[in-house]
Amino acid sequence: MLFRALSWLRAKATQRVERLLLYVLASGPIPQHVAFVMDGNRRYARLNHKAIAQGHSDGFLTLRRLLETCLRLHIRCVSVYAFAMDNFRRPPEEIDHLMHLAHDKLMEMSRHSDILEQYGVRLNVLGKTALLPEYVQEAIRHVEGVTRKNDRCALTAILNIHMSYSAQDEIATAVESTIQMALEDAESASDICITEKDIDAQLFTSLAASPPLEILVRTSGVKRLSDYMLWQCNENTQIHFVNAYWPDFSLWDFVPILLSYQRKAWGKQ
Repeated sequence: MLFRALSWLRAKATQRVERLLLYVLASGPIPQHVAFVMDGNRRYARLNHKAIAQGHSDGFLTLRRLLETCLRLHIRCVSVYAFAMDNFRRPPEEIDHLMHLAHDKLMEMSRHSDILEQYGVRLNVLGKTALLPEYVQEAIRHVEGVTRKNDRCALTAILNIHMSYSAQDEIATAVESTIQMALEDAESASDICITEKDIDAQLFTSLAASPPLEILVRTSGVKRLSDYMLWQCNENTQIHFVNAYWPDFSLWDFVPILLSYQRKAWGKQ
């Protein structure tokens, strides 16, 4: 009984400290778009003697907690790398679990009591979704449709979930769309003029009305981008590699990243 009481008091104290910390952080410059490469679910599972499927499930809980932290900080847009096109090469049983997990969690997030409704978040699933199972595509259409109604404030919050995604595919698709539009508008081939801005406007994130990417975080200690948002990572994007596996990533891992952003933002003033 005493142990439970002490655990309850410790949890309450931790919550108060976290709320105070978020309040202090929110008083400074806050990035408008943060992206996460959610890496390390499988290694986390092996380290903790869990099934790989449980590692992915624990990773979703981390996403939910971190999304709420970002929304409380008034970060307008959060993007996460959930499933790369290359992930289709993984064992069939793992892919099957990931697809069912995606379906179940997308449907869960479409409920009115969820965090998306509470904070007025619009959800977008970005990538070559036609490669996903039909039941996942149905869940995507449902949750995107439901969250289109979330427009409580002038600057609607955005959650981009990249699934069946590759940055190279995104860029190629954007170039193809840009050329097609230019051909339709031009009277002759000599009239065609394509700029970087034209291509940028056709990126998945641009079509989803996302602001420029300011911070990209990759967990698990791996120091590479793995074909994620390569175009969006420009000279103004801060890239951080964190040793924690994604299910272990917490506010205390995120705080140094935000403080680094704020120091650099204040340095530009």
